Amino acid sequence: MINSKAFHTLGYGLYVICSKKEGKFNGQIASTVFQVCSEPPVIAVAINKQNLTNSFISESKVFTVSVLSQDTPLSFIGSFGFRSGRDVDKLQAIDYKVGRTGVAIVLDNALAYLEAEVIN
Repeated sequence: MINSKAFHTLGYGLYVICSKKEGKFNGQIASTVFQVCSEPPVIAVAINKQNLTNSFISESKVFTVSVLSQDTPLSFIGSFGFRSGRDVDKLQAIDYKVGRTGVAIVLDNALAYLEAEVIN
């Protein structure tokens, strides 16, 4: 489900990208999310192939993007960017909800969010 207001304001920023695999959620920080097409709404996200979140996205074909506010604390960013989901549950102490795609949507420090299905 795309919120067109959030979709049309994507630019440089920090984002939490989440996905699911086998009943588990994982998330990571990303700095590259951009609009590819407005009709139909299509976005692209840059994810390192070695990251756990990439394997979750590859398997489930769904992900969420939480757009972080400019004043998000470094400690929050670090919890998604400096640790691996292979070692810790990154969402354990985070406020989130499960969206229509069945993926966690991070609400802490988020200005907007998008839910997406992989098309390519």
